[in-house]
Amino acid sequence: MEVQTQSVALIGVPLEEGSGRRGAGMGPTALRIAGIDKALADLGHTVVDTGDLSIVPARDLPNHPKAHNLRVVGAYTRALEAATYDAAKAGHFPLILGGDHSLSMGSVSGMARYAAEMDRPLFVLWLDAHSDFNTPETSPSGNIHGMPVAFFCGLADFAHILPRDRPLVDPQKIFQVGIRSVDASERVEIRKHGVNVFDMRSLDEQGVAVILRQILETVEKANGLLHVSFDVDFLDPDFAPGVGTTVPGGATFREAHLIMEMLSDSGLVSSLDLVELNPFLDDRGKSARIMVEMTASLFGRRIFDRPTRAA
Repeated sequence: MEVQTQSVALIGVPLEEGSGRRGAGMGPTALRIAGIDKALADLGHTVVDTGDLSIVPARDLPNHPKAHNLRVVGAYTRALEAATYDAAKAGHFPLILGGDHSLSMGSVSGMARYAAEMDRPLFVLWLDAHSDFNTPETSPSGNIHGMPVAFFCGLADFAHILPRDRPLVDPQKIFQVGIRSVDASERVEIRKHGVNVFDMRSLDEQGVAVILRQILETVEKANGLLHVSFDVDFLDPDFAPGVGTTVPGGATFREAHLIMEMLSDSGLVSSLDLVELNPFLDDRGKSARIMVEMTASLFGRRIFDRPTRAA
């Protein structure tokens, strides 16, 4: 199958303040060192590296006792919302290099604005061990990287970060795959708002292909745009240890490749986050290289095209 080439805008987001742990801010650099630009260029895509976002903490935002580092996270959210929207508007595929998962507050909001202008619904495929549907009131930690889904659904406007009248994502258009760590309050809210959750038991019982086919058929039928948010901890830590929130029992290397290959075949993906890579916790760049390989699969590389790596 011939690869449909695209213009890809790399947007680095060295954000770690949403996680409460140092290290994820080095993620964009690690992904670049692992060769993400070359992997895409080798597939025929045009790659424009816009560099890393630079922010000044948002002084207009209040300090929040239950949303740590709000001024930094809020500033990145505003900057990334604009950068993602501008990239999509200019005809590029926004590929966000993270950075902790709170950055999705900005990337998904930017794509929601773009989708609204296109008069198309935005769907979100959330590949993660966690549902990230907390609010400051329900979060046990106060770390904002556990709140982005509630935020871009409009259910966690804990500060005036973005306009209140911004386009939001319908919770029923969110598909969370690989989930295996959910707080009790999140479980209640997820069911209440109709988020589609496929936990690891679902993957074991139904298989990755069946689940992905259902999701892609839904998006295609609605003529929707699909944003994919890929957290390193979606993968089992035996395969990708470079993350601060490891949860055993995640997806295998091959399951993740199949997901990416099916997404590529569909032609429905409009934007991508790569998040929570913490090189400080990685094993000689193993997790960064795996994330680059997954990204290459999403952009058209097939398993039999993979180069052989010397032992």
